[in-house]
Amino acid sequence: MTENTQDSKTQDSNIEDINETVTTESDANIADPAVKIQALEAQLAEAQAAVLYIKAEGENIRRRATDDIDKARKFALEKFSNELLAVKDSLDAALLIEATDVQSYKDGVKITANQLAAVFDKFNIAEINPAGEKFDPNKHQAISMLENSGEPNTVTSVLQKGYTLNDRVLRPALVMVAK
Repeated sequence: MTENTQDSKTQDSNIEDINETVTTESDANIADPAVKIQALEAQLAEAQAAVLYIKAEGENIRRRATDDIDKARKFALEKFSNELLAVKDSLDAALLIEATDVQSYKDGVKITANQLAAVFDKFNIAEINPAGEKFDPNKHQAISMLENSGEPNTVTSVLQKGYTLNDRVLRPALVMVAK
């Protein structure tokens, strides 16, 4: 009988534990929607804050990129301009010379032309001087057609040289072409 009494006490204890668990679970089920709502509201607030942060970060990146582009445009020619200053200085110095000798002026102009050619080489500016070449409408601009004994559609004379920058035409050469 003592075993039965103990078994009965154990069963009563287990039943009480089950009742407490059921009561706790039912209380949790009743409180659960409120807890879920609070948790979801907290998640929503976190998500909204994250969206605002990402949106602000995107705006900052866009603004920085715009600033970088503006600076690149503004200062793109800085190196080229600095190189041209030496050519300008040479021309100014030539104008200050009061020599009556034409040869000294020619020598000064040659030196200045060489400085300018060096700057052009440094920045991949190439001269288009197509005398005797086939006419290329991508690089040449025909001013007139001449009756000539030469090969048809060939450049007979160059009125103004053209220039390219990194193989892109800055200015086409003005030419006369044989018919």
